[in-house]
Amino acid sequence: MTRLSVEMLAADPVEPITSAGHAQLGIAVLAGIAVIVLLITKFKLHAFLALTVGSLALGAFAGAPLDKAITSFTGGLGDTVAGVGVLIALGAILGKLLADSGGADQIVDTILAKAGGRAMPWAMVLIASVIGLPLFFEVGIVLLIPVVLMVAKRGNYSLMRIGIPALAGLSVMHGLIPPHPGPLVAIDAVKANLGVTLALGVLVAIPTVIIAGPLFSKVAARWVDVPAPEKMIPQRPSEELDKRPGFGATVATVLLPVVLMLAKALVDIVVDDPATTVQRVFDVIGSPLIALLAAVIVGMFTLGRAAGFTKDRLSGTVEKSLAPIAGVLMIVGAGGGFKQTLIDVGVGQMILDFSKDWSIPALLLAWLIAVAIRLATGSATVATISAAGLAAPLAADMSTAHTALLVLAIGAGSLFFSHVNDAGFWLVKEYFGLDVDQTIKTWSVMETIISVVAGGLVLLLSLII
Repeated sequence: MTRLSVEMLAADPVEPITSAGHAQLGIAVLAGIAVIVLLITKFKLHAFLALTVGSLALGAFAGAPLDKAITSFTGGLGDTVAGVGVLIALGAILGKLLADSGGADQIVDTILAKAGGRAMPWAMVLIASVIGLPLFFEVGIVLLIPVVLMVAKRGNYSLMRIGIPALAGLSVMHGLIPPHPGPLVAIDAVKANLGVTLALGVLVAIPTVIIAGPLFSKVAARWVDVPAPEKMIPQRPSEELDKRPGFGATVATVLLPVVLMLAKALVDIVVDDPATTVQRVFDVIGSPLIALLAAVIVGMFTLGRAAGFTKDRLSGTVEKSLAPIAGVLMIVGAGGGFKQTLIDVGVGQMILDFSKDWSIPALLLAWLIAVAIRLATGSATVATISAAGLAAPLAADMSTAHTALLVLAIGAGSLFFSHVNDAGFWLVKEYFGLDVDQTIKTWSVMETIISVVAGGLVLLLSLII
């Protein structure tokens, strides 16, 4: 086959690159996912390499020529990085500015100063949700753990009563709300409207985080009653600073991209005329790239300069923020390659046929696919990316709102029952000084509650809108 015909074929994912039947494709998908799971869990291979090898294995098992499988993978990788790579980088810069300037500490201290007693778990979930908007889950944990431990110790609270709400806030943001990598990739894969997804995501997130956070923490505190481990209280970033940004300016900076993207979604609904100047302006300023870029530029002044950062230190903060996300970008890109390989071998059509034959609602099917991959790989991001690839054809005839709900169903499924193959499981275990059984009773159950509640709310919304 000529290079031109290969490129034309890769550009048209509707046309399968194999003529395999459903049985062979089903076996190929299971084998490809099994390869990824085995490489990640048994051989401890980096997820980027595991997804790359798994994508090629999928193509081989499906009977696709190797050159076509390679073209599908590289094309999907490039498209995904082009679509979400810059957004992930901008989110990382904003998160680093928030952490290093002491802005995160300012939010924490201001809210805690006004909360106490029974209000403390609710304060913790509010803090985690606000801080969790621009931060990766692991970074959010590192930032909040000192606060959780200090509040639990000084206020004589149960560690779980304070810790579970904080973890719930971070986890819900990570799984459901852009600009986190998982939701962004799913939005890109199923061609969802980001503003509508963000609005519906917030609507689903609020009751979910209340149930899995402050309410479940009462039960978790009875199941696991442990003191805050002294050795795990590290120094907070702002302790080395002479000054830090104000509370109002910090919150405004964090919420700026969210407000801009939601404003675009609102104008699209109210105006609904692409030719008008108002909608054209909001289409620009409310695009994810411009919204996040604006927040980063504003943050350099409201966070960095307000904390007394010199130009060199600001430059250094930006530079340091990009290095840790290299792995994330490659995993997301490889996940996009795996998604495209799934589509190009014809798995999408197979999923569509199965959903019709079994009469399973598309949103429930997407949730179940994400749950299965999450349980197998342990990675919420890998589960989201892979499930989005499998479920993307289901969005073909969906409305804008239901396509957004498809993204949220996938995100909800990707959080189901974190256990020993998830890095987050061990991070929580070590920081909180728990054993494996205690971590399952608290963290794992909390993740499952988030997944089930959010998934149920998504299905409920699909009946209403």
